[in-house]
Amino acid sequence: MPATEVRLDITGMTCAACATRIERRLNRVPGAAATVNFATEVATVRGAVRVPDLVAAVEAAGYGARPAGTGEQRRDARRLRPRLVVAAVLAVPVVLLSMVPALHFAGWAVVAGVLALPVVTWCAWPFHRAAALGLRHGTTTMDTLISLGVVAATAWSVAALLRGDGDTYLEVAVVVTVFVLAGRVAEAAARRRAGAALRALVALGAKDALRLVGDREERVPIAALAVGDRVVVRPGETVPSDGRVLDGRSAVDASLLTGEAVPVEVGPGDRVVGGTVAVGGGRLLVELDRVGADTELAAIGRLVARAQDGKAAVQRLADRVSAVFVPVVLGLAAVALVGWLLAGQPDRAVTAAVTTLIIACPCALGLATPTALLVGTGRGAQLGVLIRGPEVLERTRRVDTVVLDKTGTLTTGRMALRGTVALADLPEAEVRRLAAAAEVDSEHPVARALAGGPRIAEDFTAVAGGGVRARVDGAQVLVGRSGWLASEGVDTAPAATAVRAAEEDGATAVVVARDGVAVGVLAVGDAPRAGAAEAVARLRTLGLDPVLLTGDAEGPAAAVAAATGIGTVFAGESPAGKLARIRALQESGRVVAMVGDGVNDAAALAAADLGIAMGGGTDAAGAAADLVLVRDDPTLVATAVRLSRATLSIIRGNLFWAFAYNAAALPVAMLGLLNPILAGGAMAASSVLVVGNSLRLARFRA
Repeated sequence: MPATEVRLDITGMTCAACATRIERRLNRVPGAAATVNFATEVATVRGAVRVPDLVAAVEAAGYGARPAGTGEQRRDARRLRPRLVVAAVLAVPVVLLSMVPALHFAGWAVVAGVLALPVVTWCAWPFHRAAALGLRHGTTTMDTLISLGVVAATAWSVAALLRGDGDTYLEVAVVVTVFVLAGRVAEAAARRRAGAALRALVALGAKDALRLVGDREERVPIAALAVGDRVVVRPGETVPSDGRVLDGRSAVDASLLTGEAVPVEVGPGDRVVGGTVAVGGGRLLVELDRVGADTELAAIGRLVARAQDGKAAVQRLADRVSAVFVPVVLGLAAVALVGWLLAGQPDRAVTAAVTTLIIACPCALGLATPTALLVGTGRGAQLGVLIRGPEVLERTRRVDTVVLDKTGTLTTGRMALRGTVALADLPEAEVRRLAAAAEVDSEHPVARALAGGPRIAEDFTAVAGGGVRARVDGAQVLVGRSGWLASEGVDTAPAATAVRAAEEDGATAVVVARDGVAVGVLAVGDAPRAGAAEAVARLRTLGLDPVLLTGDAEGPAAAVAAATGIGTVFAGESPAGKLARIRALQESGRVVAMVGDGVNDAAALAAADLGIAMGGGTDAAGAAADLVLVRDDPTLVATAVRLSRATLSIIRGNLFWAFAYNAAALPVAMLGLLNPILAGGAMAASSVLVVGNSLRLARFRA
């Protein structure tokens, strides 16, 4: 059986111990490697496995499972709301009767007991049911603690009523139930908000498409599309899949996919990505080259989901603690009960034991990492930064040196005209017109920076390694390297100064001659990207040392370094040379991040402590990287580092709070110094606080 990746929606989990238990059960299935995310309630299993076997393993542990995407978790959350409403309504008179002596009347305790009965039974039933399931499977969970606490308080109260004693704990039983239910509902809502970014990303995809068959248009589901199909996209419609524009022009909004706020103009030959929206212009005819799971949108969704499913090193410690947490708390509650009974204070014994059971909260430990990852990676996807996994966060924190490739990273990777020097009293515009006309049929990268305008050239000839010749307006025009023009009998001496200046500036010098006379020099080069200098400045602000590493010559490399403010430059490096430079920096004690976009960067990206691939680069670069920048914007490098650091900081803050809360609360509860009602509120608030702290990442700004 081939290895696959299966995602299961898990139902019935109430704490981190549940997730740990399910993960262990799934990993016992032959060939399975599983992780269970308590925050998303999703199990991810990789290996040669069958879905029925996985579902059976989860059910054997006392939980429910089904292939991801059924929305069962939302239904589970909705089922709690009616119980919460009933519990809250009935709890008010119970608390008033129990705590306000002025309201007491003959038989008030019995009335309070009758009102409390639906709360501690029907409203608290999810806790009792989960505790019973755990007991049947020989396990304990958060629900075990809550159920025991509610049952103990209720049993003591019933015994007191039978004795005719008005000293009951009914208010404790009902208020704890209300607090826990309220916490679960609030936690579910917060967790849903935490996953909103990924759901929005998945929802970008079109549901159907207008396919062109011959001269006829037909509306078909997305699943029916195939590579090579031609689809029509009208203004306001979503591009159904990845492809290339065959005809038409339009502005395309990719803001939700790449974070780029300004719509991009596309026309024939341009690539478009499924999930983007045609917002202006005319109708587009697109030929699809990627469909279904192969599209960029699907790949981004998988990458974000895998990052959210992962576990940071700090979370593994929390998982180990959560696994033994509930049995330890049960033991501590028993110690508190026995200790106070031996001290001759049975009332305080019950209070201390119940409070110890109720205040403990392994959920905060279990939610600390996954909720922060959920929000952080989702926000990254919105901004155009894809984080491959939680282990990347720790490496990002330690990075002190950022090595940047030149071509395609700091520069556009496309030749552009950077300057014109006119000779022989010819206007600069005329020099450019002659060059553009002569180069109009050339496929050379330099020619693409010059070509344009009407097709007026005749007798076009391209000379490999030299340039082009063509007849323009009846004149013989040569455009190319100075040495080639000299070999063709052109006197290039008047152009020598301009050629030298262009080359010293890191540009390629192109000489233009008309009828054997040099009439101008064009400086053509790979222009720095808009924001390249700002990107380098941002890296310095973060305390990072930028280094330029390129296979290009010394001149162009130095020019880009000067334009962007980089002091250290390594030029003329082969892929092996780039790899050696990265390793040399590491051996000198540096923690290195490498930013690149091409196949020649893949080895260096893989060897670096942190690999960052630019979005417009090759698949090889993306596969070797830890962070992927969806769009070609070098300022995203600093954004990625800041977001990773912020996410790690939130994770650590969450874990500190979760450990500190339990470490401080349990001794206080055992000493009988805390009211069980306050304990229930504190326990519910601790989980909500962790999730709320993680939601701060949703406001992260680039």
